[in-house]
Amino acid sequence: MSAEATNPEARPEARPELRRRGRTRIDLRRLGRAALLGPAPRDRLPDAIGHVAEAHRAHHPDADLSVLHRAYLLAESSHRGQMRKSGEPYITHPLAVTLILAELGAETTTLTASLLHDTVEDTEVTLDQVRAEFGEEVGFIVDGVTKVEKIDYGAAAEPETFRKMLVATGNDVRVMSIKLADRLHNMRTLGVMRPEKQARIAKVTRDVLIPLAERLGVQALKTELEDLVFAILHPEEYERTRALIAAQAGSDPLPGIADSVRSVLRDAGIAAEVQVRPRHFVSVHRVSLKRGELRGSDFGRILVLVGENADCYAVLGELHTCFTPVVSEFKDFIAAPKFNLYQSLHTAVATPDGYVAEVIVRTRQMHRVAEAGVIALGNPYATGDHADGDEERADPTRPGWLARLLDWQRSAPDPDTFWSGLRAELAQDREITVFRPDGGTLGLPAGATCIDAAYAQHGEAAHGCIGARVNGRLTSLGSRLSDGDTVQLLLSHDSSSGPGADWLDHARTTAARIAITGWLRRHPDGATPTTTPARAPLSVVGARGGGGNAVADLPDATVRLAGCCTPVPPDAVAGFVVRGGAVTVHRVGCEAVARMRALGRTTVAVHWRATADCRVTLTAESFGRPHLLADLTEAIARQGVEVVSATVEPPVEQRVRHTYTLLLPDAAGLPALMRAMRNVPGVYDVGRA
Repeated sequence: MSAEATNPEARPEARPELRRRGRTRIDLRRLGRAALLGPAPRDRLPDAIGHVAEAHRAHHPDADLSVLHRAYLLAESSHRGQMRKSGEPYITHPLAVTLILAELGAETTTLTASLLHDTVEDTEVTLDQVRAEFGEEVGFIVDGVTKVEKIDYGAAAEPETFRKMLVATGNDVRVMSIKLADRLHNMRTLGVMRPEKQARIAKVTRDVLIPLAERLGVQALKTELEDLVFAILHPEEYERTRALIAAQAGSDPLPGIADSVRSVLRDAGIAAEVQVRPRHFVSVHRVSLKRGELRGSDFGRILVLVGENADCYAVLGELHTCFTPVVSEFKDFIAAPKFNLYQSLHTAVATPDGYVAEVIVRTRQMHRVAEAGVIALGNPYATGDHADGDEERADPTRPGWLARLLDWQRSAPDPDTFWSGLRAELAQDREITVFRPDGGTLGLPAGATCIDAAYAQHGEAAHGCIGARVNGRLTSLGSRLSDGDTVQLLLSHDSSSGPGADWLDHARTTAARIAITGWLRRHPDGATPTTTPARAPLSVVGARGGGGNAVADLPDATVRLAGCCTPVPPDAVAGFVVRGGAVTVHRVGCEAVARMRALGRTTVAVHWRATADCRVTLTAESFGRPHLLADLTEAIARQGVEVVSATVEPPVEQRVRHTYTLLLPDAAGLPALMRAMRNVPGVYDVGRA
């Protein structure tokens, strides 16, 4: 190591003239591309901690670098004598990991933990020593990144390490930031490993770490990891893509298009920085699969950086005015950000010479977040966020997908279930938000169904879910949800209710699948049947009838209330004379009234007495379950209402219709009666016949 690394007087903070001159900023993309295109010289880092200090000060000019110096001295002394498989001193690894994070703008605590991230795992340094020297936060992060002992966990060591790391990430997202940078440097130097070990590490990186980098928004790490994995797992496709990129060098039309964009924006008075952003290898490969033969403008995109959000839309207006826009390529991720914090405007324009160029427009702050994701947010636990020191810390970087993952991993019965569930969860690359009737929201992966929403909202209580309403309409539990839907889940309070094996065909989230599988394992014979076998309708008929409190303006006429619409006060009604001289009373809106009038039948005026009982027919739509008829009858009786007749139709697809003709002591009690019937578990609608 250099003298600067071991002599405090030589540290960058003691040499302001060096900071003023500055070194060329290290380009992570260039380093990553160099790692792919050819071996880099394995010289020792020239200033040891110096590059890290400069990169850190570029983002945090007032940072205290003394803690980084102390962390470096501990890491260097504890790793002294250890070598990497590549032949380099081991200290080059934590230094490289820390430099990656420093270039992305990580704050001092993250860099301190990064320098020490392998000390507890690979040296004699203990976690208590780290906590005593650098504080609880650094100790927590180092512990989160430290692998579990393989001697204790055997083949389950890798999934249990990831489980431990994800749980720690739920409390401090900086744990995963260090793990991603650690894996990036290991992937850059993976060439010294046996091919089979390279493939194994690359597959885990592809299945777990790249999706995590995408979800945390760290695109700078994600794209380079994708290229490194691509080169190992798909060497032939990688070589073809590499040849395509090499062949188009020198004939790229994008610099000329970028000049045209600069001219347009300059003439419009919009201050903007215009760059050409080459696509990384995997992106070029995907575009070639999508479009077939590639043109020069397909190998990169134009990036426009502005100061304010409003400037983004001003740039968009100028581009669409001065060039021909490709409307199908426009996406507004500023008004509707991605779930991983990403914001930008995406569009594509056609130039007069026939090229189509993709353009990304964002502010400089959006650009920082787009490249570094959660790392760019700094320390989410900085002091001053809460007036009360005892108040629970709120982490703004803990997104919905991570909360879901932390919930279901607790119920994963074994490491294999956790490992397969984690990969399946991370394979979902889009999120939707659905609303609950109480105004709350649920974050779910795209393609989620009502079953997934039930377990996300109610946990194991969702075993008793018997139906759902989506946007007010009754739907099956297997129905897929869309972004912005409102979901009302209908639960049975009957302990015998439970999921069927067919629920697994519709469950998309790991939490739902683990819960359903666990219930089915505990109940091998299934739940008590929730529907009765098909049979003839059950009818219970009382003796009362008549016209109730309806009075016809026809002397000595017998008055009957029509069974088709069962009018009650204060319904508007009309009467018609039928055979035998009786008057049948209908609601004015009844279809029978329209038919009678079409036949030329004369109506008889009918009015309601001030007080009297009334008869009404109600239908209750419900999901079948044991004791439902008894519960409904009890609810009716508690309202002081007499049942004249009741009919239960045979169940169809677990749905049952009950029809009741009821005698109320007062029509004013009808709304309360209908509410009481709706409150019976399993009943989802009650209406007039």
